[in-house]
Amino acid sequence: MRIKVMKSLMESPKNAYGLSCSLGVNYRTIEHHMKVLLSNNFVVVQGEGYGKVYFPSPTLINNIKIFQETLAAAGIKWDP
Repeated sequence: MRIKVMKSLMESPKNAYGLSCSLGVNYRTIEHHMKVLLSNNFVVVQGEGYGKVYFPSPTLINNIKIFQETLAAAGIKWDP
């Protein structure tokens, strides 16, 4: 699920509701995964409350090749 979230955010920044709709999962599920992604510096957030918009972090963007290699080693194809 976190990979799907990151892929979606690489396409365009979204709020939790937008992510839940585009990925077809519960809003609470998105909130849980966003906390994990934020704490591990994969995403950043701007705004507050329902206005929070999530973006890929500069760390993720700067290391996208390493991330893609890691996914490939796990058998997951991702070409943003």
